[in-house]
This record gives sequence, C-alpha cells and structure tokens, in this order.
Amino acid sequence: LRVSLPDFSAPKASGPDHIGIILWDQLSMANSSCVTEFLLLGFSSFGELQLVLFVVFLCLYLIILSGNITIISVIYLDHSLHTPMYFFLCVLSTSEIFYTIVILPKMLINLLSILRTLSFMSCATQMFFFLGFAVTNCLLLGVMGYDRYAAICQPLYYPILMSWKVCGQLAATCIVSGFLLSLMGTTLVFSLLFCGSNKINHYFCDISPVIRLAYGETYINELVIFIFGVIVLIVPSIFICISYGLIVHTILKIPSAEGKQKAFSTCASHLIVVIVHYGCASFVYLRPSAKYTSGKDRLVTVTYTIITPLLNPMVYSLRNKDVQLAIRKMIGKTGFPLKNL
Repeated sequence: LRVSLPDFSAPKASGPDHIGIILWDQLSMANSSCVTEFLLLGFSSFGELQLVLFVVFLCLYLIILSGNITIISVIYLDHSLHTPMYFFLCVLSTSEIFYTIVILPKMLINLLSILRTLSFMSCATQMFFFLGFAVTNCLLLGVMGYDRYAAICQPLYYPILMSWKVCGQLAATCIVSGFLLSLMGTTLVFSLLFCGSNKINHYFCDISPVIRLAYGETYINELVIFIFGVIVLIVPSIFICISYGLIVHTILKIPSAEGKQKAFSTCASHLIVVIVHYGCASFVYLRPSAKYTSGKDRLVTVTYTIITPLLNPMVYSLRNKDVQLAIRKMIGKTGFPLKNL
C-alpha cells in the first residue's frame, strides 16, 4: 500500500478536475503493479500423476485430431455426403479442431514444465479464440437441429429451406456471431484491472478463474457475461427442444417401424453431442458470479474441451451408416483389407 502525503505547496483543485486528478492518481498507482503475466496452476496439485495425465491427454488429443480430420476428409471425398447435414458436420469438425488447438497444446506443455506462465496478451488471445470457437459450436448445434427439423417435418420444402446458399449463410452467421460475442466477452474481462494475484486456478484462460483475479468490483461485467451465456446456451437449447418436439410428433405418425427407426437414428447422434456439450457448458457458465467456482469446474471443463470434441467424430462415425460406408470406401481405395471393418 502506497500512502502519499498531501503537497501543501500546490494549489488545491476542486470540482470535477479534482475528482479526475484523484482517479488518475489511483489508476497510475494500480498500473504500477499490474499483472503482466499469469501463472496457470492447471493440474499442478496432482504431483507425479501429471505425467500420466500428459500421456492420457496426448492420446485423446491425437484421437480428436485424427477423428475430426477423418470426418472432414470423408465428407469432402464422398459426393453422397454432400448434403446440408454433413456440410454442417464438416464445419463443426473444423471448428472442433481449432477449438482444441487453442487449449490442449499449451496444457500438454504445462504438464511437463515447471514454468507455466502466460503473458497478459496471450491469455486474452487464448480466451478470445476459445470463446469464439465454443460459441460457434453452440450455434452450429442449434442450426443442425433446425436442419433435422426441416428434413423430417418439411421434406417437400427441404431443398428450398436448406439450399446451399442458405447453408452458407447460416454457417457464416454462426462463425461471425460467435467471434463477435467472444470479442465482447473478452473485452469485458480484460477491461478490468489485474493488480493482485496472477495465479489462475485452471489449465487455460477461462472466464471464471480469470475474472476472480480482477481488482475492484466486477459485478456489472459478470452480469453482462452471464446474459451472454444465457443467450448462447439457453436460446439455442430451447430452439433445439422445440425442433425435436416437432420431430418426435412427426416421427410418431410414420406407419412403419423401420421408418421410425431410420428417422430417429439420424437425430440420435446430434442429440448425444448436444446433451453433453450444453449440459457441461451450462454448469460452468450459467452462474451469476465467478466467486462460486470450485475445483469441480476443471473436471467439467475437461468434459467439454476434450470429451465433446472426441465424442463428435466417434458418435457420428459409429452410429451413422452413411459415414461408415464412406469410410469403408475411402479405406478400400488405399488397398487395406476391409474384413475387420
């Protein structure tokens, strides 16, 4: 704490000018000791188990990359998969790849290093891209729900409702909206002063652990971020629920059991990914204050930063017969035997 004695030799200012001088002096004092870098605590409390975690997370990361790249390649090479549903799946897989690249390489490095520092600007950049791709994924899952509704409930109008022009516009809207919201959220966090502890109790620069380190009152910033979270998570969730309510109503009218099963199978993969992604993200972000965060957040965050990107290609490849057939064709062209596939 720095205490300044009044300068009696200088004339005393009054009114707004005097208030402005006081605020400027306080800001100058705060900036003199502001945080220039953050220390990511990550999984440091696990001790020697960090090496085991490194091996596990590295394997999962490689599976995520190979799985999503396989999905993208198969959809690109197989013309039978050039439909709106697989177009959005391809965009989602691309987003998932960059989503994990923003977080996992740094996390893997920190598991093997003692110095886990991240500069102030690097932390802000990581948060911006993480939130950008995370929000994009949420919006894309909502659009994919609408695609399933249009395909099952409005089959005659489906070519018009989901034309390639409309698909491109929807995908672009998801990406642009995702990064605009991310920019606003990141700005709200890093417009605060950070002049105390620089230890982030997380393995990356997420909103809650970073904003807890801010100096001064953060209520307004947290409230606005909470409202953004409601818009990004609750609104698409409600939209998806309404879409699937109409889908179920339509499917129940199908006379044949085979037709019902086929219709449900096209939605099951999407629903699994939606439940895991929205459920975990809602637990972490739909809280009015960052002060109520706990150590459990890291475990839940691992679920939607690692498990969900892993789940996406696995669910769509294991449960989707069209993708399975396309993978068989692609592997068959390489000359590998298909007996065990």
